[in-house]
Amino acid sequence: MTASMSSIDRNHIWHPYSAMNSDLPIYQVESAKGVRIKLSDGRELIDGMSSWWCAIHGYNHPAMNAALITQLDKMSHIMFGGFTHEPAIELTKLLVDLTPEPLQKVFYSDSGSVAVDVAMKMAIQYWYAKGQSQRQRFVSLRRGYHGDTIGAMSVSDPETGMHTLFKHALQKNLFVPQPECHFGEPCADQALQLLRDIFDKNDDIAALILEPIVQAAGGMWFYSAEYLQKTRTLCDEFGVLLIADEIATGFGRTGKLFACNHAGISPDIMCLGKTLTGGYLTLAATLATDDVASTIDSGNPGIFMHGPTFMANPMACTAALTSIKLLVNSPWQENILRIERGLRKGLERCKDVGHVEDVRVLGAIGVVELKQAVLMESITQAFVDKGVWVRPFGRLIYLMPPYIMDDDTLDILTSATAAVVAAHCFS
Repeated sequence: MTASMSSIDRNHIWHPYSAMNSDLPIYQVESAKGVRIKLSDGRELIDGMSSWWCAIHGYNHPAMNAALITQLDKMSHIMFGGFTHEPAIELTKLLVDLTPEPLQKVFYSDSGSVAVDVAMKMAIQYWYAKGQSQRQRFVSLRRGYHGDTIGAMSVSDPETGMHTLFKHALQKNLFVPQPECHFGEPCADQALQLLRDIFDKNDDIAALILEPIVQAAGGMWFYSAEYLQKTRTLCDEFGVLLIADEIATGFGRTGKLFACNHAGISPDIMCLGKTLTGGYLTLAATLATDDVASTIDSGNPGIFMHGPTFMANPMACTAALTSIKLLVNSPWQENILRIERGLRKGLERCKDVGHVEDVRVLGAIGVVELKQAVLMESITQAFVDKGVWVRPFGRLIYLMPPYIMDDDTLDILTSATAAVVAAHCFS
C-alpha cells in the first residue's frame, strides 16, 4: 500500500468493529483467486475465513464470473416495485424447493441483519393482523447474535454480546440461557423449563428467534438438535412463531444443507444471507410459511410494510442462483465431511496447549476456544506471517474455510493455526 493510500485509509475509512485511530494492521488486497488472497506487497494468504463465512466456492470462480457478466449485459438493476425478472423468479423457486417444505414465500433484502429485521416485522404484523397487537416482544438465546441493525441488536445478547452500549435504546426483549446440551447429545426437558415459563407468563411474545445448532458470532457454540426439536414443540404448544436465523449456517456449513435439517424441523420464518451469493454480492432472503403471509395479507393495511431499494437486485439474484446450483450439483456432503475430518485432525494438537479451553469441530467449522481473550494486535500479524488469514475474536480462534479447499492446503491452514495458538502470548 502506498503511503498516500495508507494515509487515506487510516484517516478517513472506518473499518468494521474498529476505531478510527486503531493500531490494528490493515492489509491491502490486490486480488484473490481460489482459496488464496494476494496482498499488494506480493504475499499470498490462505483464506481460513471464507470472507466472513460467505465465499464457499473461493474467489474468482469462472462459472460465477461468467454468469454475472452475462447478467450485466442485460441489466445490473431494476426496481422490484411493479417489476419482476427471471433471476429472482428462478432463485425463488430454488429456495422454496431446497428449504423445509412449509416455507413457501420469499422476501428479499440487502443483508443478513436486515433479513432479521424483516422477520421481526413479519412476526409483529402477523399478530397485528390476528387482532393480537400486544404481541410485540421476542425471546432469544443468551450468547446469540443476529446482526447490527436496531431490531437485530435487540434480540442479540444484551450483556455478553457486542451491543451492550445500546441496550437502553433497544426494545426490551426476553432471553433464555444458552443451551448447555452439546451437539450430538440428548437434551432433557428441564433445559427448556425457563423457556416454557416465559411462554406461559407472557402474552406479548411475537416469536422466538434463534440460530439453529450453531451460535456463531456469539461464541461458536454447537448445541443439541434435540433442544431445537423441543423448542419447535414448545412454540407450537403456546402458539409462538419460530424464527430460524440461518444466515451463518445455511447452505452446508454444518454438514446439512440447513442447520434446521439436523433436527428435522421447519421454522415459521427463516433468514438467509452470507453464503447465499457465494460471497459475490450482498443479498438476503426471509422465507415464511403460507400461514404467515396470508395472515399478513388479510389484516390492516393488507400489505407487508417493507421494501428495500435494491430488493432482489438482478446481479445479486444471479450470483445466488449460480452459487446454489454449484453447491447442490456438487458432492457437497462428502466435501464437508472431508473438511470436517481435516479440521479435527489438524486442530487436535491444540488440545494439549495449556491456555486452550476447548477444541470443537462441526462440518466445515473448526473452533479453538482459549482461556482468555487474544491480543488482536499481535495474533493477526502472527497468522499473516504464517501465510494464512484467520481473524479471531474474543477468546475464539476459528476456521471456516471455503468448501473448495483441498486437503494439503487445509493441513497448512490448521498447522499454522496450531503453531500460532501454541506461541500466542496474552500480555
